[in-house]
Amino acid sequence: MSISAQDVKKLRDATGVGMMDCKNALQEADGDFDEAVDILRKKGQKVAAKRAEKEADEGLVVTAISDDGSVGAIVEVNCETDFVARNDDFRSFAETVAGTVLAERPEDLDALEALPYNDEATIEEELAAITGRIGEKIAIRRFNILESDDGQIISYVHPGSKLGVLVEVTGDGDVEEAGRDVAMQVAALDPISVRREEVPEEVQEKEKEIAREAAISEGKPEHVLDQIVNGKLERFFEDNVLLEQAFVKDSSQSVQEMLEDAGISVEQFTRYALGD
Repeated sequence: MSISAQDVKKLRDATGVGMMDCKNALQEADGDFDEAVDILRKKGQKVAAKRAEKEADEGLVVTAISDDGSVGAIVEVNCETDFVARNDDFRSFAETVAGTVLAERPEDLDALEALPYNDEATIEEELAAITGRIGEKIAIRRFNILESDDGQIISYVHPGSKLGVLVEVTGDGDVEEAGRDVAMQVAALDPISVRREEVPEEVQEKEKEIAREAAISEGKPEHVLDQIVNGKLERFFEDNVLLEQAFVKDSSQSVQEMLEDAGISVEQFTRYALGD
């Protein structure tokens, strides 16, 4: 049957698939629009299966924050190339997924992918469809949700969307400005915890072991080893514990001192760097 250019354009606008693929799908469906959409989805699933073994280590880290600032979501969505990561269709998909995580708070990736996508399909089905449209493997790698009972979740996404941070801050001070400063600190210096008490014991023991072996190999006497090890551990805390780090905007003070001046405190954070 004859397929009009207007019908082809309508299907392309609805699916984002190329003109010839849309025309072929409409011809196969005898002009039935919905059936043509299904045909393209199936084609997308075939493309997705074909690319399942490909490496997808590019992509975006995106965040979403509730209107009252009490909940934040962060998501990493992967693709194969940086070119696709800059594609508007891919970014729209990633942002919609982040919004869905924020709204629905799924327990895991399986639960997330079973949720509706724009009320037309599931996220899992849209993953297959966008893979078909773009021609690369697309995958949701991970997500996290931060909630605050009496504080605020602050988001920072570094330009290029390869690195994102959520921070929970509380207090009566300038939460927005100081919270963003803390989020940028986390992005820049990658702390492992907010406070030293939160550093896992096995991490501390490993650092102490490394420091002791290094001191022994340097010929340090036995009676000063503990002092050297404790000094190295203190330096480790200063470098890797958020509150003890030097503030990136003013290294003359620690993050803890900056927060005290600002009248706020940090409860928790999460940091996603693409591919970590």
